[in-house]
Amino acid sequence: MSASIATAKNGAALAAVSLSALMLGLEISSIPAILPTLERVLPADFRQLQWIVNAYTIAMTTCLMAMGALADRLGRKRVFMAGVLAFGLASLACGLATQAPVLIAARFVQGASAAAMLACQIAILSNQFRDGAERGSAFGWWGVVFGFGLGFGPLIGGLTVAVASWEWVFLVHVELAAVTWAAAKAGITESFDTQAVRFDWPGVATLSFSVFALVYLITQGEAPVPANPAALALALAGLASVLAFLLVETRTPRPMFDFGAFRNRAFSGALLGAAGMNFSFWPFVIYLPIYVQAVQNLDSVRMGLALLA
Repeated sequence: MSASIATAKNGAALAAVSLSALMLGLEISSIPAILPTLERVLPADFRQLQWIVNAYTIAMTTCLMAMGALADRLGRKRVFMAGVLAFGLASLACGLATQAPVLIAARFVQGASAAAMLACQIAILSNQFRDGAERGSAFGWWGVVFGFGLGFGPLIGGLTVAVASWEWVFLVHVELAAVTWAAAKAGITESFDTQAVRFDWPGVATLSFSVFALVYLITQGEAPVPANPAALALALAGLASVLAFLLVETRTPRPMFDFGAFRNRAFSGALLGAAGMNFSFWPFVIYLPIYVQAVQNLDSVRMGLALLA
């Protein structure tokens, strides 16, 4: 392959990964900005508004590790492109929804397909860009675009509602997904984990359920106490699933997650730092737009500008 062709393929691959990161970020941070509009036009009650946000989060976190393991086995390009296609179709369903339950279901599919895209992004870039300088530049662009989607999401969502309509907050991703899919097909080189000869179904099942139980309890504000037996049962089932996951992964010849990685202090430190950053950052992304609109009574555009910092 000539240098020019390789450069063009790498450019297309970077464009595909970056656009998928943009879509993922926008669908996290732009949706809280339009919740007051959705409350009025669907209409939707407070619990349904919660689920419009939480369905995406729960589905993405539940499926993320499973999608990574699936991509190692079936191919990162294949799983990534399937995720992009599903994300585009789910976005179309979101934009065409006329009832809150339909929008919630479509948001769940969006979250699961976003997990497929996110799980493959770093692996694709690492495989596509082998040179140190090129890899650093590629990851830099990926991070900038991802950050743009997260940071400008509230403003873009508010402007979209003001200039067009709430449906276009979702429908714009249909076109973006089509461009992303075409760029991925043209540029991404397929890659596998050659050691992933078997799919770790027990690990995927136990981890996915434990993550679902934890995220569900947090997002719904359910206290696992005797006065709330359903939440207590889910918490205990989630804990049992965590213990089962630890047991399975320490006895499987090729585990989905190698706990030996925690012996690397740099890895463990970076993981703790990332966890701390996310615990402090994500609540602001979700709840500040609601507070600024509902309590401070700013319109959608002024809200987006106020949150841009």
